Amino acid sequence: MGLEQIVLLAAGALVGGIVNGLTGFGTAITALGIWMLAIPPTAAASLAIVCSIVSQLQTLHLIWHAIDWKRVLFFVVPGLIGVPIGTWLLPHIDPRLFKLGVGFFLIAYPAYVLMRKRRLESAWGGWIADGTVGFCGGLVGGLTGMSGVLPVIWTDVRGWSKDQRRSVFQLFNTAVLTFALLAHEASGLLTRQVALQAAIVLPATIGGAWLGAFIYKRIADRGYQRAVMVLLLVSGVTLIWASW
Repeated sequence: MGLEQIVLLAAGALVGGIVNGLTGFGTAITALGIWMLAIPPTAAASLAIVCSIVSQLQTLHLIWHAIDWKRVLFFVVPGLIGVPIGTWLLPHIDPRLFKLGVGFFLIAYPAYVLMRKRRLESAWGGWIADGTVGFCGGLVGGLTGMSGVLPVIWTDVRGWSKDQRRSVFQLFNTAVLTFALLAHEASGLLTRQVALQAAIVLPATIGGAWLGAFIYKRIADRGYQRAVMVLLLVSGVTLIWASW
């Protein structure tokens, strides 16, 4: 592995770690574009899963006090059911059109939130709605790899504090990505080369996650909300660009 590859891998890991440490998600959104300049897409995807899980475990202490396990399970259990169904549906639908639809939604909703003056505080649907969003999040994860976007948006609709929001979608993403990591292992995608690449990038990922966590502890709910929505907006643009 050449010096240029190592620099690109470390740069992607650092940026992805900072974003994940700040928001609780977003490693793949920010790092994949950089990593795919240096390594094949399949290896980059496996690396993104590994780094996402490590980043989220590094910052779990930030939201441990806010975890409502009953609430989290209403999202996680249906989400894990939705992932393989989404994966199964992948060959049966037009993934390009689906990704374009998700991409436009990820532009429209964050743009609305960034212009909105008051936050929403809806309790509509209770735990049934939460479970449905979790299932759909898993479904979208199976289809596009972006499992966390619907829970992120739904927690904004609920009007929860930044710790409450993050406690839901960070644990949701950790569970779904762990499931995906096991699937990658079973498929033989976690090769010796991926392990070597992980050894290179994990120090930068961990350092970035701690830097992002440092910023997270010092921003208010509104600032956190805006950071999350900007990241979703960027992910929507990226998804449309990649699918066009």
